[in-house]
Amino acid sequence: MIMDNDKIRHIAMCQSAEDLGCKAEDFLSSENKVVPFKLGPGARKYLKEPIICNLVSYGGNVVAGAQPEVMDLVKEYVNKYPYYHLFETPNMHWLNERLEQLDSRVCFMAEYYLPDLDKLQRNPCKYETRLLEPKDFQDLYKEEWSNALCEYRKELDVLAIGAYDQGKLIALAGCSMDCEDMWQIGIDVLPEYRRQGVAKALTSNLAMEILDRGKIPFYCSAWSNLPSVRNAIASGFVPAWVEMTAKPKSVVESMNC
Repeated sequence: MIMDNDKIRHIAMCQSAEDLGCKAEDFLSSENKVVPFKLGPGARKYLKEPIICNLVSYGGNVVAGAQPEVMDLVKEYVNKYPYYHLFETPNMHWLNERLEQLDSRVCFMAEYYLPDLDKLQRNPCKYETRLLEPKDFQDLYKEEWSNALCEYRKELDVLAIGAYDQGKLIALAGCSMDCEDMWQIGIDVLPEYRRQGVAKALTSNLAMEILDRGKIPFYCSAWSNLPSVRNAIASGFVPAWVEMTAKPKSVVESMNC
């Protein structure tokens, strides 16, 4: 598959449509849209129901998938503020207060990044690097590598790159096959080896390996995780879309235990 930035963005929109229950072209509209929420058969594998509603924006509008009991509420919300204010306080509190009356709450907020092929390149690393297959990282499901590898979804972890200082693993970038066409990158660097360009080197090289396999690398971070945001941009990624997800109050409370 021949890739360019427009093709990558289109594939991402098709995936978001599968995750939401809408059409890819809905993200290109100048108007906000609300559709019945539905996880398609090709949805990202880590997305778990129940999902009360999910708001997604690629920077031109908001497309929201909503369950029947919140459909009218979500329609009111997306028409109440400009789309770029729907993901921030104090407006978000308006939605959350009304969701709580329906035993639900805002649960997740995240920013997603896609590679810019005009900027992405294989950045060098001052340490030895090794490309790792699943058989090579089965013993690495540890707390220090929990962003690169996911113990609860081992079957999705398909590729990794490690950096080594005299044989000691000091950083690890891994990717999970979250859906058919897109693999998500996570990165961990031991504290004493940070701010040396290691994260940028591993992230960019893993992204190139993913593209070489005909898949799209993507990257996710909380907007407040500035080191992660800086790494994404330094590695050749650009902000592509944002999401805000509401779940039942009981689910949110269980996460805060």
